[in-house]
Amino acid sequence: MSQQMQFPPGAPVPTGVPAPQATRNGLGIAALVLGVIGALSGLIPLLFWFAGTLGLLALIFGLVGRGRAKRGQATNKGVALAGVLLGVASLILSVVGAVITFTAVKDTVDEINKSLETSTAQPKSGGAEDEDAAGTGSDSKDAEGEALHAGDTAEYDTGLSVTVSKATAYTVGEFAVGHKEGQKAYKITVQLENKGKEKFDSALTLVEARAGKDGKAAEQIFDGTVGEGFNGKILPGKSASVEFAFDTPAAAKNLDVEVTPGLEHEASQWDLGL
Repeated sequence: MSQQMQFPPGAPVPTGVPAPQATRNGLGIAALVLGVIGALSGLIPLLFWFAGTLGLLALIFGLVGRGRAKRGQATNKGVALAGVLLGVASLILSVVGAVITFTAVKDTVDEINKSLETSTAQPKSGGAEDEDAAGTGSDSKDAEGEALHAGDTAEYDTGLSVTVSKATAYTVGEFAVGHKEGQKAYKITVQLENKGKEKFDSALTLVEARAGKDGKAAEQIFDGTVGEGFNGKILPGKSASVEFAFDTPAAAKNLDVEVTPGLEHEASQWDLGL
């Protein structure tokens, strides 16, 4: 009698055919997902670092996934290949985004540095009539750094020039602001001339004054006629003039005027006799 092999109840009976291996498609799918997100992130220049990281991972996972597919361990060779291509695209977009971002940052820094640079002014004597009125107008061109006088012009290397007239007595309006009883009011005219090649924004031009022996700030007067200040842009070859009035002590003999034409220009000073 032939003998038969006995197996415990419930135990699998070997058939002689090996069980099929489970497919390993995870890396291919991950490569595709990371590649899609990386490519979309690469369209935003500021996210270049994110796109680069995802693109590198997608490239690595996709290549490994393709290797598995070649060995028969995975069935999504096309998905893995798409992940590789999207990873490469993400890396390219990352490089482009980095270049765009760094260029924009550099341009911004250059503009900020340019705006912080101040333009120096060279004093230029005014006309004979203004020099006579000032008394010492011609002295302004003798030494750099000395105060200018009535009618003198401060010329900047940007092509901008600033001229301040002599100070004349001013009768304030009925509803004037900035004038105190017992004080005297004086009016000056400040002219900006744009000799450069670009428009000049005059809105940031600051005009201040000091008067008296103590050199205290002279309060600016506003009465609807004076004190409105500069505004708007001055075209090349054009000029703009604005009248300012200041309140000074009755015994003041001089009015020191300082004009700062925006952030890009140094302040220039005028010593006006009263």
